[in-house]
Amino acid sequence: MNLPNTDKLLSSQLFQIIKKVVEESKIETYLIGGFVRDFLLQKKDSKDIDIVAIGSGIEIAKSVQKELPNASKIQVFKNYGTAMFKWRGVVLEFVGARKESYLKESRNPIVEKGTLKNDQKRRDFTINALAISLNSTNFGKILDPFNGFDDIKNGIIKTPLDPNKTYSDDPLRMLRAIRFATQLGFKIEEKSLNSICENKDRIEIVSKERIIDEINKIISSKKPSIGFTILEQTGLLKSILPEIQNLKGIEEIEGFKHKDNFYHTLEVLDNICESTDNLWLRWAALLHDIGKAPTKKLIKDIGWTFHGHEFVGSKMVYKLFKRLKMPLNDTMKYVQKLVFMSSRPIIIAQEMVTDAAVRRLVFDAGNYIDDLICLCRADITTKNQKKFSEYHKNFEVVTNKIIEVEKRDKIRNFQPPVDGDLIMKYFNLEPCREIGKIKDVIKEAILEGKIPNEKNAAFELMKLTGKKLGLKTDE
Repeated sequence: MNLPNTDKLLSSQLFQIIKKVVEESKIETYLIGGFVRDFLLQKKDSKDIDIVAIGSGIEIAKSVQKELPNASKIQVFKNYGTAMFKWRGVVLEFVGARKESYLKESRNPIVEKGTLKNDQKRRDFTINALAISLNSTNFGKILDPFNGFDDIKNGIIKTPLDPNKTYSDDPLRMLRAIRFATQLGFKIEEKSLNSICENKDRIEIVSKERIIDEINKIISSKKPSIGFTILEQTGLLKSILPEIQNLKGIEEIEGFKHKDNFYHTLEVLDNICESTDNLWLRWAALLHDIGKAPTKKLIKDIGWTFHGHEFVGSKMVYKLFKRLKMPLNDTMKYVQKLVFMSSRPIIIAQEMVTDAAVRRLVFDAGNYIDDLICLCRADITTKNQKKFSEYHKNFEVVTNKIIEVEKRDKIRNFQPPVDGDLIMKYFNLEPCREIGKIKDVIKEAILEGKIPNEKNAAFELMKLTGKKLGLKTDE
């Protein structure tokens, strides 16, 4: 396999305009980084174009932006020597070529002007260090000083320089290596993998926001288990997500042993990725069993138990989100709720499915019921084909029952047919405990199927309950 021809890529309006600007400015300019990598991988959905100039990238950016019809307003970052704008859904970023050096306590580089070779050396991986010339003298030529194209062909993640220097200088690159290996299905070179193990503690100087950005990209890939397996092997998982690390291992005492909840979790995560792109539902799959490590207990003559792990796990979600500076809003509450309820549909599916049980499930889950069922289906990881089929059939029964009960009883986002204002008006009450008691009786009666979810039936039960509570009316 030879280097591909770039003529078709560079014949577009965008690159012809850039070529014209480069000729007029006489500033040496190159395409570089992820856009070039994706072109060589024949990926057509790349929306970020990085352009490096041997001189002022800002000057080139301003000139190109003026030439492109309907380009967005340009953003200039003088301190970094960069400028960017959008055009037809593509983000173009221009930067002056530079060389970098680092202080041990920071991943922010000391930057100096440099050559193209300097700029390629500072890149994280050989597959991201390839450049394509935008200069008239060798327009379209691919410059590959570190054999990045061979690494693309062979599916290898490798650093241009000594990996110990690359990862120590900027430890975020360790996560990027794992992320690229996950997204592309590539292998991390052994020397580079060993270097990640050696430099794992350097991750402490990276901000939580940047770490989570890479973790989210791993979770958003087709098979996140690849990344999490490498995170565990290199020791990074223990620093970033000890709650997941703590699930690893099988303990056997007196003939009783449990499954490895770490690998089970990765199976569940991979399973759910086949059904949804919802990042936070994938997070719920990753975290659904984190309560099992602190609740694990061996009970004599019974075996290992994890009683209350869903409740404990849901509480751990808050602490995890807070520690990693993730959003402490409805997103976190969504993940918490799914973790808390993660066993409910499974228990129902293993028993006789009563309307009352389904009504309570839908009432408690609300709008999350579909995502909860999706999570529970992904949680079926048994290798026994008979049990696997049986569990899925049971979930079909539960799902059909949910549809049937919801259509009839309208429990999702339940609003009581009789509200507090009506109760106060009928019994001439000020706000008091009795109102809540009446509403609870009506809710329980609807969920148990004793009365339909409609106003007339609820109103009659309200009157009867009020009478039992000794409330007076004008009737």
